[in-house]
Amino acid sequence: QLRLVESGGGSVQPGGSLKLSCVTSESTDSDYHMAWFRQAPGKERGGIAEREGVATLDADGPTTYAQVVKCRFTISKDNARNTLYLQMESLKTEVTAVYYCTATRPVGPATPCARLTPHRWSVWGQGTQVTVSS
Repeated sequence: QLRLVESGGGSVQPGGSLKLSCVTSESTDSDYHMAWFRQAPGKERGGIAEREGVATLDADGPTTYAQVVKCRFTISKDNARNTLYLQMESLKTEVTAVYYCTATRPVGPATPCARLTPHRWSVWGQGTQVTVSS
């Protein structure tokens, strides 16, 4: 079964940058859609249902971004390294959260909103904490 391991989280001041990484246990290439979600403080009890979509990368290449991060976050993948990335720029305090890498096999077309909902995704990593504060 596919396993996902995130890293790269940490503490940063507002306006700063971070790059998250997610190493997969096997090649995902064109076999999986990939995405980053986050779970804000205080929403942990809601489990996966309380995770908010940040950015998605379809198996065939198209990306989708949540409106609040568009133009500041970039999702990408290095297939040779089996690694998914999330480059985050101009960070704001409100993005403080645990960030999760997730994957799912393509099951058909989906709207951008559907891509950003957690119930669509089947494999999850353990998360990495991102804290933005002054």
